[in-house]
Formats: sequence, structure tokens, C-alpha cells
Amino acid sequence: MSLNKMIIDTLKPLGVPVAFQTYEGKEKTYITFFEYNQFPALNADDEEQQTAHFFQIDIWSKTDYTDLAKQVKERMRTAGFRRTSEVDLFEQETKTYHKAIRFSYVD
Repeated sequence: MSLNKMIIDTLKPLGVPVAFQTYEGKEKTYITFFEYNQFPALNADDEEQQTAHFFQIDIWSKTDYTDLAKQVKERMRTAGFRRTSEVDLFEQETKTYHKAIRFSYVD
């Protein structure tokens, strides 16, 4: 299974739309994600044995997303991802709250 599908399947039960990179729907709360870095995590005999992947999960909402963010972090942790950072933002032009949470995963 691809990591993109794994993320979608992991977050889908939260009941909000989950989309790779962009969301075109009309819901006021949704999640997007993308991979922002990837590199060899383990090499043996000059061959890559494991790869480190770094993803950003973005929660977009017109209202308080605190509970949703907690659920995202728990579901991603349970799926084997490790949280590396997070930040709360506000998109002034669209008046949308935005939480960016970064995770790593080694496969």
C-alpha cells in the first residue's frame, strides 16, 4: 500500500474530507497532506534498505480544530508515524484556522 493511501485510510474515519495536496470541495473543515522530504534511512552494501518519509498534515477549519488535531495525532501515531513538529496558523485572506502537523515514517 502506498503511504498516501495509508494516510487517507488512517484519517478517513475522522469524518472530514482528506485530500492529497489540495481540496476542491465545499466543507468548511478538511485535511490536506503532502510529502515534503524523503531520504535513505538505512543503507547496507551500498543499497538503500529503509527510506525516511516526512509528511505534513494540514487541518483547515472555520472553527476550533483542537479535538480534530488531537485525533489526527493519535491516529497517525497508531499507524506508525512519529510527530516531529506542529504549528497553529491563521490564514487572514480566507479567515481560516490552519494547523500544520509534521510526521516522519520509516519503511
